[in-house]
Amino acid sequence: MQTIRITTSQNIDIDYEIGGLGERILALLIDCGIFILVYLLGVFTVLGFTVLRASGVSTIIAIIIYALLLVFYDLICEVFMNGQSIGKRVMKIKVISIDGNRPTFGQYLLRWLFRIVDFTLTIGGCALICAIVTEKCQRLGDIVAGTTLIRTSQRANVSTLAFSPVITDYTPIFNEVTQLKDKDIVLIHEVIENYMKSGNTVVVYSTAAHLKKVLAVNAPPEMSDLLFLQTLVKDYNQITAAAEAL
Repeated sequence: MQTIRITTSQNIDIDYEIGGLGERILALLIDCGIFILVYLLGVFTVLGFTVLRASGVSTIIAIIIYALLLVFYDLICEVFMNGQSIGKRVMKIKVISIDGNRPTFGQYLLRWLFRIVDFTLTIGGCALICAIVTEKCQRLGDIVAGTTLIRTSQRANVSTLAFSPVITDYTPIFNEVTQLKDKDIVLIHEVIENYMKSGNTVVVYSTAAHLKKVLAVNAPPEMSDLLFLQTLVKDYNQITAAAEAL
């Protein structure tokens, strides 16, 4: 899987799983479906005004309102839904700034403005090509705004992590993880899941610091706190699966 490492304002390195191209396309299709529904609703509303013989001003106002909703849909959603549109929320991906912070209004605005190039003028061709060739799966608007899309949830669930088969070419890094119980691993996994959804770096840092103290281990300098927690889960799974295979 593709990941991106970002250093937060608290000097904590966090590894994110980048949202895939397929998920971005599906999110866009969901949002397009919403556009169509809004358009149909607008048509029926205008027809309703006509049938009721409403004034021309009322009809024009209704058209303007629906036009504005269609045009500003993505910008409004991302600003007020923490980097997500309805389609992105369904697909569990969100917009994040490359510097690790929540994107500013200016960044959201740049992403929205460059939709003209990414989608309107090139019929989606520019967005597709950029997402394929860039390391962080960014469309042109993301590159200009300094943003990308990440997953808000892990692909695997706790049971999958606990009972996956032994990886023959992997050697556990932290053998001290055997001091932990199944419930501890579940809690670590929940911390990781919580971070992926909320971006709360404090809980990741606190959990990692506590576990380093309990297990009396020191992580390599290049290993981020999130990667440390993920490694503990992987090591526990590897050691447990190997023991059960005997």
